Amino acid sequence: MTTRYRLHIDGEDRDAHDGGVLPVFDPCRGLAVAEVAAATPGDVEDAVAAAHRAFPAWAALRPSERGRWLQRLADALEAEAAAFAALESADTGKPLALCREIEIPRAVANLRFFAAAASTFASEAHHGEAGLNLTLRLPLGVVATISPWNLPLYLLTWKLAPALAAGNTVVAKPSEITPASASAFVQLARRVGLPRGVLNLVQGAGPVAGEALVRHPGVKAVSFTGSTAVGRRIGAQCGEQLKKCSLELGGKNALLAGEDVDAAPVAELVLRSAFQNAGQICLCNSRLLVPRGRLEEWRFALATAIGDWVAGPPSDASARLGPLASQAQFEKVRGYLALARAEGGRVVAEGRIAASADPAGWFVAPVLLEGLGAASRCANEEIFGPVLSLHPYDDEAEAVALANATPYGLAATVLTHDLGRAQRLAAALDVGLVWVNTWMQRDLRTPFGGARQSGLGREGGWEAMRFFTEARNVCLGT
Repeated sequence: MTTRYRLHIDGEDRDAHDGGVLPVFDPCRGLAVAEVAAATPGDVEDAVAAAHRAFPAWAALRPSERGRWLQRLADALEAEAAAFAALESADTGKPLALCREIEIPRAVANLRFFAAAASTFASEAHHGEAGLNLTLRLPLGVVATISPWNLPLYLLTWKLAPALAAGNTVVAKPSEITPASASAFVQLARRVGLPRGVLNLVQGAGPVAGEALVRHPGVKAVSFTGSTAVGRRIGAQCGEQLKKCSLELGGKNALLAGEDVDAAPVAELVLRSAFQNAGQICLCNSRLLVPRGRLEEWRFALATAIGDWVAGPPSDASARLGPLASQAQFEKVRGYLALARAEGGRVVAEGRIAASADPAGWFVAPVLLEGLGAASRCANEEIFGPVLSLHPYDDEAEAVALANATPYGLAATVLTHDLGRAQRLAAALDVGLVWVNTWMQRDLRTPFGGARQSGLGREGGWEAMRFFTEARNVCLGT
């Protein structure tokens, strides 16, 4: 019997109103292996109505009580972490170790962090200037979270945890490409007894279910992670309604290596920052900027280290990255590789595809390119695959100009032993996040988001709690 991932509305699983489904593919084989309910606008209406009914009682809970619900969810997820890791690995094709050691633990951490934030997020008081003023932080009501296919449970919980902690009820829309862990998570919520309607799940296509959710007048805010093109559309739709939105979008991130850094010791870090999750992380570095005088050293170090990067199925212990998530993404990345050659790029070195990989799977060997001009499409557009391009610079000013040359501004990485250089570059890079001598380390208390075409607003820490609340000033006369 074919597995079907269903909708979850008002505490119950159900099919779409019209019975519609979409295929779910195994990216390691390129075969349809399951189906997901394709929510209609009517299903979205039902989900929002259920969330609206549940909102008054949920918002009335003490913050500590909402925190305890999130802790119960975290405890339950942690107890089933191995099963969730296996499910996520099978659904996405990524290595099991990546799910087991990083992504599911991060989902647990998201829930625990915002469980604590529920009680520690505070209103403000101002006295002495004009009476006694209280700034209350009140939940918005029903909110929508729209999460992508690259880090399914990781990013689903990153959004719904602060929304619930702040006292909102949620209608979540995960990607139809990777629906498994979201479906399992709402079953987990039902098992721990989360009140009906507090968390609802609408599966299905973005242009149908997602758009109906964004346009619904009963939805008070939208938190979206995904492509810049879709983010622009969501931003426009929210703007028409004067509705709050948070948009975490694409990136074309640069890694700047200082003249004081030797290539060989950091080659592994550089390649991991480019190829983890097959390059399908918005924070992956896709451009490496190195001093022109040390270009040969960097070329040799990376060409030597890239041989350890093997694309293959989760069953192959040698595989460090899995396939691309969909046929569309597979064809997109291959199209960019062809374009790179047409733009004058050349392959310096590449990893390999494991012998165990099914030829029909959506595997792409990681690639190191050189020779792309700063104005080329491949150096400016988000490829979202295991592709790293190498670019020389002559001085620090040129390095900054190259890093800022794309329309994106999500993140950057700086490698240097010179604290002054690190401070100068961190200030000059037009991005939302700068890592120095590290990559992908995240303190959940800090704001996260991008500049320019990489997004609008910030998530994480108090920024997320502020987004999911409305500030109300109460002035008490004296």
